[in-house]
Amino acid sequence: MASIHLLVLIHGMWGNPGHLAELHRIAQDTHSLPSEDGTKLEILLAETNREEGTYDGIDWGGERVAKEVLATVKELESSGEQVTKLSVTGYSLGGLVARYLVGILHQRGFFDKVKPINFNTIATPHIGLLRYPSFFSSLTHTLGPRLLSRTGEQFYGVDKWSPNGRPLLLVMADPERIFYQALTKFQHLRIYANAINDVTVPYVTSAIEFEDPFAEYETNGIEISISDEHKQLIQQYSMSDNPPPPPAKVRTLSKAWFKKVRSRPPIFPPALQFRFPLNLVMYGLLPILIPTFLSLVIVNFTLASHSSRARIKDLEADSSNANRLAHILAELEREMEGAVVDLIDRDDPEPTQPSKMPVIKEKEHPILTPNQKKIVSWLNTLPGLKKELAFFPNVRNAHAMIVSRDVKRFEAHKLGEPIIRHWASSLII
Repeated sequence: MASIHLLVLIHGMWGNPGHLAELHRIAQDTHSLPSEDGTKLEILLAETNREEGTYDGIDWGGERVAKEVLATVKELESSGEQVTKLSVTGYSLGGLVARYLVGILHQRGFFDKVKPINFNTIATPHIGLLRYPSFFSSLTHTLGPRLLSRTGEQFYGVDKWSPNGRPLLLVMADPERIFYQALTKFQHLRIYANAINDVTVPYVTSAIEFEDPFAEYETNGIEISISDEHKQLIQQYSMSDNPPPPPAKVRTLSKAWFKKVRSRPPIFPPALQFRFPLNLVMYGLLPILIPTFLSLVIVNFTLASHSSRARIKDLEADSSNANRLAHILAELEREMEGAVVDLIDRDDPEPTQPSKMPVIKEKEHPILTPNQKKIVSWLNTLPGLKKELAFFPNVRNAHAMIVSRDVKRFEAHKLGEPIIRHWASSLII
């Protein structure tokens, strides 16, 4: 039987397989020939957890993709091919689904016969979505769990996933649980994060860090070196022992103020960027367009969340789902309740080394919860974990760019190709 290395690609929130088309294309081009031992690469673009299905939670997403993986393995076997190696890459929410997926596979003994090789995440909110000291951030933390159904609750850490009331992201990071243990089975662990300009999944949560040295990279004296081979990838960075003094405050409506405003990335997406005088018309319509747009978004989220909760209710009532991983882990949680409570009640973990961070404005730095600090501390103990940082200056949001999510509609997304090629070339087949 031909030996197959199965690479599973998992898209993000509201996503579909097309969002990872460039990862699929470049991985195929890079590994078009069999490896030295004759193993061929087969790529599975996960299909079952897509668009509104992504509202249903990290756990249900993982269960769906697990079924898809097992069905693919069975289909390959029926055609005379045998899956001997597995790699998984998840983008954004897909990275959390990937971590849940490998926990399911490990619990079912999948890795007794299939060797886990590469595990990667790209711009994934490993510690959940962050809170900043701003009104808008407080508003999203209030509305998010309600408007994004089960996934929103898990994103913001307000779910009580385990019988002891622990949120799913905390359970998934616990070294005593199967999700963490499954990650240690992989030979290569590598995560990719945007160092700057990722409004959706900022550096601290995607790179699993306590602090953000890039929050004011233009003024805090940080020294950044970019890779010659893979443009947009940070080769190394270091903090200056003597950071420069804070820049002088620019007076509003001064020449320097106008220059600073003109240098900022455009407010509108390319399709809505017009020349003078149409641009003035667009700005004039903002008081009408913004409330209308927000109202439509909230209505859409509310309807999708309502549909999701109805879907979840049906899934929970389905007896065929009685053996899913959540139920198995629930029994473990009950058996170890005392030990878990002791673990939760211990002092919050802190960075193991003293911080060399310069002073950062409060509005630029996230406020981590005790649970998020625990997650950072635990996940950074994963053996051999490597972190790669993308650097996209002069863009408003680099979240889609890092995976070249839609190169047909947005030319700027092609800037992410060097990051994808680094990921593809780093895969061990």
